[in-house]
Amino acid sequence: MQISKFGKKFTQYSGITQLMDDLNEGLRNPDTIMLGGGNPAQIPEMLSEFEKISSKLLANGSLVKAMANYDGPQGKNEFIEALADLFKNTYGWDISSKNIMLTNGSQSAFFYLFNLFAGEFPDGSKKKILLPLAPEYIGYGDSGVSADMFISYRPEIEFLPERQFKYHVDFDALEVDKSVGAICASRPTNPTGNVLTDDEIAKLDKLARDNGVPLIIDNAYGVPFPNIIFESVTPFWNGNTILCSSLSKLGLPGLRCGIIVANEEVIQALTNLNGIISLSPGSLGPAVGLELVKTGDILNLSENIIKPFYKAKSEFAVRLLQQSIRDSRFKIHKPEGAMFLWLWFEELPITTKELYRRLKDQGLLIVPGEYFFVGLEDGWEHGRQCIRMNYVQDESVLERGIEILATEISALYNN
Repeated sequence: MQISKFGKKFTQYSGITQLMDDLNEGLRNPDTIMLGGGNPAQIPEMLSEFEKISSKLLANGSLVKAMANYDGPQGKNEFIEALADLFKNTYGWDISSKNIMLTNGSQSAFFYLFNLFAGEFPDGSKKKILLPLAPEYIGYGDSGVSADMFISYRPEIEFLPERQFKYHVDFDALEVDKSVGAICASRPTNPTGNVLTDDEIAKLDKLARDNGVPLIIDNAYGVPFPNIIFESVTPFWNGNTILCSSLSKLGLPGLRCGIIVANEEVIQALTNLNGIISLSPGSLGPAVGLELVKTGDILNLSENIIKPFYKAKSEFAVRLLQQSIRDSRFKIHKPEGAMFLWLWFEELPITTKELYRRLKDQGLLIVPGEYFFVGLEDGWEHGRQCIRMNYVQDESVLERGIEILATEISALYNN
């Protein structure tokens, strides 16, 4: 089969493909210990809420209507207007329905955004997406149509008590020049659970505005929904910020509903992209989301159900890991949000890709850390000593998985 350069790039087996294959394999095999994938927890209270909304939509005909009609390429008008009111009334943002559009999930949103602001330009120049600190989300790395489209920097590492640490942006090292088309950071960060401080966000905003490029904030786990964030932070948006959220981490990943908040020019450009590539975003996510936004339940459920659930899960997993792996070379990134723990094994005698293979042979799935250092020059040993672990499984599953991990790590260190 002869394929184009585009085809060659996007048919290769990538880190995100491996992650989703593992997730699917784990769902098929009930004996697999799934501590790798990014599927959100099935929280009983949230499932009950989704069932109630679905029954209501089915009874009044809205569900069938949503399935039987296209929305416009910007997305469902009612849902967009309700979101604009929510953001305006909750945070006082100067925002209207012209500042919001929908996509078929956040992955589609970032494909649009990265290739809109980086790659090859009509004058022949090339621009990149600046990731202020690595590690960053695995799904970014292979989303550029052009090659070598990302640049990132090593973080500063703050060592904390109880074998924990935290990443910070190294602003002294950060360079924003004409080769940068946009700055992008996730908050909280997948894979590490790191939350950029208000001060770091303010500095990134100033850097972006001073250099005439947008600041993209991946808000998949952030405020106001799903609010899987354990630090006190100020929600951030202005006309130079592109804020990306979704309904996935509320517990609705199958509905593939991404949300982009930006200035009107960016929204119009993305709407045109949506029309060409997707015709329109799906209608079921906005139909369910509209019920949650209109009632304000999306805020109440995020604050009172989702956040406490994940916080308790993360605290349990941290305690279990610290009890099971006593070696001082093992450290955990401070869990500040999202649904993963980032584990660092200093002096690990093998790469985490090899560790992944060994654990998979024992029925345990994690994600090797090498995939998350997008745009960073090779050679940083730290990048081959970390793994991402999903902590949302039942306690008994976590206990079995961590026991397998602890035994393998002990054997590696002892050898």
